Amino acid sequence: MIVERPGRAFSPRLTGHTDAMPRRRRPPLDDTVGLPLDGYAWLPGLWRRAGARDAVHTRVMGRRAVALRGPEAVRFFYDESHVRRAAIPEPVQGTLFGHGAIHTLDGEDHRNRKAMFLSLLTDPGRVAKLVQHAGQAWDEAAEGWAAQPSVVLFDEAAKIITRAVCDWAGVPLHRGEVARTAADLTAMVDGFATLGPRHWRARRARGRRERWLTTLIEQVRAGTTSVPPGSILEVVAHHIGTDGALLEPKRAAVELLNIIRPTVAVSWFVAFMGHALHCRPEQRNPLRDGDLAYSVAFAQELRRFYPFAPFVGGRAARDLTWRGVQIPAGSLVLLDIYGQNHDAALWPEPYRFDPQRFVGRAPDRDELIPQGGGDARTGHRCPGEDVTLALLSAFATRLARLDYDVPDQDLTISLRRIPALPASRFVMTVRNPAPAPKREHGESVFAQWSDT
Repeated sequence: MIVERPGRAFSPRLTGHTDAMPRRRRPPLDDTVGLPLDGYAWLPGLWRRAGARDAVHTRVMGRRAVALRGPEAVRFFYDESHVRRAAIPEPVQGTLFGHGAIHTLDGEDHRNRKAMFLSLLTDPGRVAKLVQHAGQAWDEAAEGWAAQPSVVLFDEAAKIITRAVCDWAGVPLHRGEVARTAADLTAMVDGFATLGPRHWRARRARGRRERWLTTLIEQVRAGTTSVPPGSILEVVAHHIGTDGALLEPKRAAVELLNIIRPTVAVSWFVAFMGHALHCRPEQRNPLRDGDLAYSVAFAQELRRFYPFAPFVGGRAARDLTWRGVQIPAGSLVLLDIYGQNHDAALWPEPYRFDPQRFVGRAPDRDELIPQGGGDARTGHRCPGEDVTLALLSAFATRLARLDYDVPDQDLTISLRRIPALPASRFVMTVRNPAPAPKREHGESVFAQWSDT
């Protein structure tokens, strides 16, 4: 676990990392139970026990699996001639991604759909507008925080981003529906990696939001609902697939949701942001001063240090060899995201939170992979990294300028819980709302981290 004592600020330390894993005498033939027991530390634990550098072997649900890490392994994994992504299990499709989503496609179908996402999520002008929507929503919400006994940062961030991304995408959402919609969108992320009540809440939430957006897509196509020209809603509703036809309404709704839902998932990083500023209060000063380069570096270190995606997987497309390691066709191939982001060979003192790692230095494409690796233009790398960095940079400045106290609470972050989150979701008592930044981040942030 990442341990934080309630009500005290100190440097966060990880007691669940690879040096503190429960030791087993030998790796089991099948380690299916290891994943829920160890969570993010599962694959790093296998690496440590095996004493390997190139790959580790295990079995999951009786199937052979090999885990890889490192920039070269990222390039190997994201080569479609090596690994196919259709292996995404149904529980993940039924909660997080949706059936038939872009994440399950390969080849020309994937490239066709990916081109749409890239056009919407990597355009500097579009990203700047989203940041402006989000900044305005934050400033309006913050005005009311001081009047409340306390606020939960994770919940507030989810509502702020839900409102902003729907406005930005051209999706009509009544203000009275924001909280309920935000709860559904976060439930989809919160329940994808468990088979308990969180999982069933995620399935029900996905069903509600797919029905909502399917109806909206049908209304847009029928002309009964007006849509802003060039909006994300219009683009997705009229996207043409490789078969020359419009996507089925439900499939289009799934992809529209795959723009809205991941954007709202930035709320996890906002909660981690509160945790980081509480544990390292000295980080507030450069953020308060509006140092754009530092706010981007801070956002990058948030994405590296805190647990988000544990790993990604696929199936070997054919018999493969990786650095002398044989990988039979059909085997599971796992890319250890959390382990790579905390690999001492890449990151000196990897369990120390230090934004200076990224000041004046952009990480290599396949080095820092919290949202996946490879080339976003042609592979499965998340096209929303631009959005994530820009939002986190803008929110970091606002949170650092906010006048608040952190009451006693449980700030433990368990690595066994996927996705991880501070147990209390970070509670604040706000004294006075911070003034809005003198200039909006928008395109300036986008340009800043694009140029570094």
